[in-house]
Amino acid sequence: MLYNLLAPLAGSSTFFNLFNYTTFRTGMAVITALIICFLIAPKMIRWLKKKQKEGQPIREDGPETHFSKAGTPTMGGLMILISVCISTLLWANLANPYIWCALIVMVGYGLIGFGDDYLKLTKRNTKGLSGRLKIAGQLLFGTIATLGIMYALPPEISTSVAPPFFKNVFINLSWFFLPWSLLVIIGASNAVNLTDGLDGLAIVPVAIAAACFGLIAYLVGRVDFAAYLFVPYVPGSGELAIICGALIGGAMGFLWYNAPPAAIFMGDTGSLAMGGLLGSIAVMTKHEIVLAIIGGLFVLETVSVIVQVTSFKLTGKRVFAMAPLHHHFEKKGWSEPTIVIRFWIIAFILALIGLATLKLR
Repeated sequence: MLYNLLAPLAGSSTFFNLFNYTTFRTGMAVITALIICFLIAPKMIRWLKKKQKEGQPIREDGPETHFSKAGTPTMGGLMILISVCISTLLWANLANPYIWCALIVMVGYGLIGFGDDYLKLTKRNTKGLSGRLKIAGQLLFGTIATLGIMYALPPEISTSVAPPFFKNVFINLSWFFLPWSLLVIIGASNAVNLTDGLDGLAIVPVAIAAACFGLIAYLVGRVDFAAYLFVPYVPGSGELAIICGALIGGAMGFLWYNAPPAAIFMGDTGSLAMGGLLGSIAVMTKHEIVLAIIGGLFVLETVSVIVQVTSFKLTGKRVFAMAPLHHHFEKKGWSEPTIVIRFWIIAFILALIGLATLKLR
């Protein structure tokens, strides 16, 4: 909004010219989201505690240490969604279609997560929305966003995938691009959701991934950098750096209250929304495969669940003491802070590897 109002005044003052710079607006989006989160968090936590007297339901078959967290409110993802939305609407170019596609996914998936959290609280169990209903909602919002993305992308790459490590190689999926995009967006959403099991575990890797994709969006949105790095040039995608910056600010603001011992959990309201947002940005910047590297921690957590379920159904035996993977290490006696910090380190290393693909072509 500020861009649309003030950037046209650049000719009358050098100050207003600042609004033409994506880097300036990205930095301001980080700060704005962080401040909003700090302002609304205390009141929101008190309000959620009042509404959720017993807090988020705790799995009876989960690690014993989790029972001490009983009474902690959930739906903290609301403060992330509010801060990211307001910050993005303030600093982004609202005429950019990529911004609206990203917001559709984030808000839509946030609503699905909110419904899931609400049912868990009212029914006092850990089931929430049925799997079919949840996937149906994700398919709906994902399809709307993907059709918008296909319309916004340049025709020559609108249905193509660009594998990393190769120069100017595009695989045209035609209408199979729709299911491919849905796989990336829904997969990323649920992968972050599975990772969100310990205080602070998911939010920092999300912020790291957002920082990486903010940089990627900026680079692929610049014809000079894209040509130098041999990455796909996506006109207008640089604006996605704004929403990535807002997500970093919102994530850091939330972490202030989610750091062990957590005063609030993000719940599916936050995890589904943030994962879906990252997936949609990966699709728009043509870096879907790189997301699997940068977000490798989320992939590991998801694979651990798939392996556990498959093994138990086929052989009746479990590969891990408990899935997802972070619960396995809890069962093995690792303390929660140890798991969280070590997983953060893994996420950081994988992010560096993912960014290296920008030059290894």
